[in-house]
Amino acid sequence: MIRSLLMFRESPDMSDPLAEIVTLLKPVPSIAKLVTAGGTWLVERRELGTPFYCAVVDGHCLLTIPDRAPVPLGPGDFVLVPDVHQLTLSSLQLPPRGTLPQRLETSPGVFRLGDPAGPVELTAMVGHCAFQSGDRRLLVSLLPDVIHVQGQDRFMDLVRMIHAETVGGLAARDMILSRLLEVLLIDALRSAGGNTTSPGLLRGLSDGRLAPAIRRIHAEPGAEITVEGLAEAAAMSRSSFFDRFRRQMGVAPMEYVTGWRMALAKQMLQQRDASLAEIAESVGYASASAFNVAFSRHVGITPGAFAGRH
Repeated sequence: MIRSLLMFRESPDMSDPLAEIVTLLKPVPSIAKLVTAGGTWLVERRELGTPFYCAVVDGHCLLTIPDRAPVPLGPGDFVLVPDVHQLTLSSLQLPPRGTLPQRLETSPGVFRLGDPAGPVELTAMVGHCAFQSGDRRLLVSLLPDVIHVQGQDRFMDLVRMIHAETVGGLAARDMILSRLLEVLLIDALRSAGGNTTSPGLLRGLSDGRLAPAIRRIHAEPGAEITVEGLAEAAAMSRSSFFDRFRRQMGVAPMEYVTGWRMALAKQMLQQRDASLAEIAESVGYASASAFNVAFSRHVGITPGAFAGRH
């Protein structure tokens, strides 16, 4: 299975918006744990914008994120929060207020929550990763706030592999973990489209009218792109397309185009394998000077200064 996953990563369709977003995010491993729990228990985490995932093998628990309704999780449930700052994972019945948390590491990467002498009522795999992209904020803003997938065993298989690699300490561990995380993220994202998600790329791609225009932006970032041309690809009037794009994607069409072009430009500047003129042409600017002005306005520093920092 690992071999097939790595082959998938090595030859992605780079006009596929989801694959491009995840590749540019550059996910890297952080923490992966096997958790068992019993009785009443609660764990609260305060993170600085790190992705969190949880796969429930057996039993039930409650995921609570500020300003959202609590999410009950049961066997076979997988949940991914791409940009979590605070969350609570708990038993369905909360412990009395003021109860000290009970948390015991029974072996490397394996933790027991709640009463250590009681029966095991929950088995779950949880983890955090990090995004190394310099455009992390822009890219994460295109993703749903919470992705909840039910009854799809492949997520359990992926999370088990991530946990095994995390605690195994084998050769090429970080490379394999990064690839597994990319596959996990892409699979979760493509399982969660539709209007039930928050505005962003998934809602846009799930919209039959907007999807051709979005794919055109990703397939031809160096081409001349206008709202009129995108509306034509969507078979809509300019005003209807503009309003629908902004409602489904959360940003105006040309704001999305510019943000995407700058994300690609940053990636190329970091790789240092193209001249400024070549980068400018590949992201839709007629000259290096025009690209320099646009990049400086968008990023706050010149392309040369950005490349020097990275």
